[in-house]
Amino acid sequence: MSNLKRSGLLYMAVLLAGVALVTVLFSTPPKPAEIPLSELMAMSQSNPNGIEKLVEEGEWLAITTTDGRDLKANIGALNYNDLRQLGLNTNIKYEIKAIGIDWGNMLIGFLPLILFGGLIFFMFFRARGVNNQALNFGRSRARLFPPSKPTVTFDDVAGVDEAKQELYEVVEFLKAKEKFQTLGARIPRGVLLIGPPGTGKTLLARAVAGEAGVSFFSISGSEFVEMFVGVGASRVRDLFDQAKRNTPCIVFVDEIDAVGRQRGSGLGGSHDEREQTLNQILTEMDGFDTNTSVIVLAATNRPDILDPALLRPGRFDRRVVLDRPDVNGRVAILKVHIKNKPIDKSADLEVLAKQTAGFSGADLANLVNEAAILAARRGKKAVEMQELEESIDKVMLGPERKSHRMSDEEREVTAYHEAGHALVAHMSPNIEPVRKISIIPRGFAGGYTKTLSEDKDFPTRSYLKDMLAMLLAGRVAEELIFNEMTTGARDDIKRATDVARSMVTNLGMSDVLGPRTFGQKEELIFLGREISEQKDYGDKMADLIDKEVNKIIENARSTAVQILTENKPKLIAIAQRLITEETLEGEALDAFFKEPVASSPVPETGSTPPATPPEPKTKKVESAPVARETPEYIPTPPKTNPGFI
Repeated sequence: MSNLKRSGLLYMAVLLAGVALVTVLFSTPPKPAEIPLSELMAMSQSNPNGIEKLVEEGEWLAITTTDGRDLKANIGALNYNDLRQLGLNTNIKYEIKAIGIDWGNMLIGFLPLILFGGLIFFMFFRARGVNNQALNFGRSRARLFPPSKPTVTFDDVAGVDEAKQELYEVVEFLKAKEKFQTLGARIPRGVLLIGPPGTGKTLLARAVAGEAGVSFFSISGSEFVEMFVGVGASRVRDLFDQAKRNTPCIVFVDEIDAVGRQRGSGLGGSHDEREQTLNQILTEMDGFDTNTSVIVLAATNRPDILDPALLRPGRFDRRVVLDRPDVNGRVAILKVHIKNKPIDKSADLEVLAKQTAGFSGADLANLVNEAAILAARRGKKAVEMQELEESIDKVMLGPERKSHRMSDEEREVTAYHEAGHALVAHMSPNIEPVRKISIIPRGFAGGYTKTLSEDKDFPTRSYLKDMLAMLLAGRVAEELIFNEMTTGARDDIKRATDVARSMVTNLGMSDVLGPRTFGQKEELIFLGREISEQKDYGDKMADLIDKEVNKIIENARSTAVQILTENKPKLIAIAQRLITEETLEGEALDAFFKEPVASSPVPETGSTPPATPPEPKTKKVESAPVARETPEYIPTPPKTNPGFI
């Protein structure tokens, strides 16, 4: 049972117990029976000893009999003398009681109101005690990390040396601002951290606060806006008021594009509320005193949609770009994440870094964690290179689907498909060495080939042509061996088409069309996704573009056909080894590539002879493994690891 449910049941039990206690203590006794005044007079004359006493209480006369009965009679405005004249026996004991307040009855009457008021007070008290924003709409939700709390420093951030150098000036200003003010320098009021998800923007912001030893306010852009109008602007004012009271400090706004979008982009309440919040942010940043040591850090991966007023000098003066790390940065990040983990001496971080091109810092942290989990599952005392490399495959493609049973025909097609990729990659001069070939299904992939990818910010045309040949080699191997096509190459074909079209329309690598671009494309920055294209060319030029794209793809296919035809015995040998062992990698794979093939190996029963294309089998292969695994290739910058095929 959750703590919330336990608390609710406890409060309900206490409330019921209180109601029961009040009811018992202040319960109203049985009311006496009412008799007419004439009957009282008759009783006093006929049986005066039967009445013990009479008590006058305002308009009522309480009668206590000797046999224990309680009676009452309404006397109105009559008094004792009037009652004597009416015939009341003077020998009966008579008392006059002053009228008072019946606190018990009054408490019982007001009990529901008291309980309701107590409940409301309790709710307000609890809400303020837990800092519930439901009752403090205008209060900022920023979380304060005091300087005394254990912090992150620049030593905990790796792979972004240039960004750390830019932000070190902010640290210097917070530590010794007089050094800058003496020379008339003004430190930037705001620093905008720009980069893809997972590159360490939030971590770097906390490292700045940790290095400077100052308070750190952290809030997300989406936490400013609520359903009530004016709440966002009020929270901005409260946030900056708190910051000014805790100077020197750093205010970090994560995902600022949630409230910093360009104004005028929409109609309606929610958009108007965001604009009011943004206007208040702009006003507060302009209102900083030059002597106030409050610096605003903000992070976003969508700088293209931010309002220009937010980016002008005087607000976010400086922009720091955090891109995906290069091979040296990845080595440094891996060293940070393996500090507190037992790593075997066989682990080669350089090799791992070469296999993880396009990985962000968060991806590398996940890789090391997955490797540690895998080593613990296998009962090992240290994380070895085997677990680290398997974690790369798991992060990129997903877990192995060992329970998935492929038919013998599918396994054979997959083996030749991956062997075609690997052999063309090995024979192409511009492609990196092949690191691993596998026909074990993983994620949505039926098999994969992995190379030691290098960071290529400016890939050459020769490299792209060889890459196209490698992409198409799987389909070519299927046709060469089985004289049949399957659906297993659909992702390879899509990637090849995208690369070829990009070479023609974006990179100016067409000999016929020359160095120009075609179409004005709108893309999501850092995400590499094209969201729209404005066509700025005619139909004749579109036909030429299609012809050039087809020409590039056909040339790449011809290259793959030539390589695989000339090395057909080697292709069959790789495929047969894959069918037997399922995975080839590392030094064993390198040695196998170097082994000479004296003659064509004789395939096992059910396989296709290598010399001539076979007649179709009785059971045709109508589908191959699921399409290849990686998303589309983007030459600059690399989005994912292009080494997976």
